[in-house]
Amino acid sequence: MNHRTALGAIHLGALLFGLSGVLGKLAMASAVVVVFGRAVFAVLALGVFTGVSGAWQPMARRDVRRLVVAGGLLAAHWVSFFIAVKVAGVAVATLGFASFPAFTVILEGLVFRERVRRHELFMVLLVSVGLALVTPAFDLASQATNGLLWAVLSGLTFAMLSLLNRAGKGVPAVQSALCQNAVVALCLLPFAMPQLGAVRALDWLWIGLLGIFCTGLAHSLFVASLKVIKARTAAVIFALEPVYGIGLAWLIFSETPTARMLLGGVLIVLAIVLASWIAPGPRAKPDRYAPGHAPDR
Repeated sequence: MNHRTALGAIHLGALLFGLSGVLGKLAMASAVVVVFGRAVFAVLALGVFTGVSGAWQPMARRDVRRLVVAGGLLAAHWVSFFIAVKVAGVAVATLGFASFPAFTVILEGLVFRERVRRHELFMVLLVSVGLALVTPAFDLASQATNGLLWAVLSGLTFAMLSLLNRAGKGVPAVQSALCQNAVVALCLLPFAMPQLGAVRALDWLWIGLLGIFCTGLAHSLFVASLKVIKARTAAVIFALEPVYGIGLAWLIFSETPTARMLLGGVLIVLAIVLASWIAPGPRAKPDRYAPGHAPDR
C-alpha cells in the first residue's frame, strides 16, 4: 500500500464509520439487538482478517483483563450511541459522540495527573459551545436533548476506552478489536436473546453490513493505512466522520440540519482537527485522539 492508496483507505474507513448511525437507524430493532448483531458480525469479519494476516499473538493475563473491561466499555459506548440515533437522529448522535476528545483531555488530567495545556482547554471550550448549539434548548422532555445526552454519554465511554487502551498496549489492534467485540456480544447476549426472534430479515441485512463493513472492514482499513500514513493525519481525516454521517442522514432520511446545528458541528470538528494537529508536547503521543488505539467505531 502506497501513500495515495493509504489515504484512500483511511477516507473509506471514515466514510464507513460515518455510515454506522445510518445503518443503525435503518435496522428496526432495539439498540441492544443492533449492537449485539454488530459485534457478532464484526467478530466474524475480524476473525477472517486475523487469520489471513496472522496478526494473532499470545496475551498475558493483564491483557485479557484489560480487554474484558474494554469490551464492557465498548458495549456501553455503542448502546448509548444507537439509543441516541433512534431518539434524536443520526446528526445529533454523531455530533454528541464527537465530544470524546474533550472528555479525553479532562480524564487524562485526572487519571494520569497531566497538566492540561491552553490549546486543549480551548478545544474543550469549542466542543462545549458546539454541543450547546447542536440542541436548540435544554429540555429533558424533548427528544433532541435526550438524544444528545445519550450521545455525550457515548463520547464519555469512548474517551474512557481510549485511556484504557493507552494505559495498556502491546496487543495488535485487530486482535484487540476482535476480543473486545466478542466481549460485547457475550455481555449483550442475555438482553438480546429474547428479542432475536422478532428481528426481520431486512434488519439482519442492515446489522450484518454494520458489523462487517462499518466495523470489521473499516477497522482493518484503518490499521493497514497506519503502516503508511501518520496517526495524526489519520485523526484529522477521521474528524470528517460527523460530516459523512450528517451528509448521509440528510440524503437518506431527509434529516436537514439547522444553521445552528451546522455551526455547532463546525466547532466540534474544528476542535478535533486542532487536537490532532497542534503539537502535544513531550507528555503525550501525537496519536492520542486517533481512533486507532481505541476500538473501532
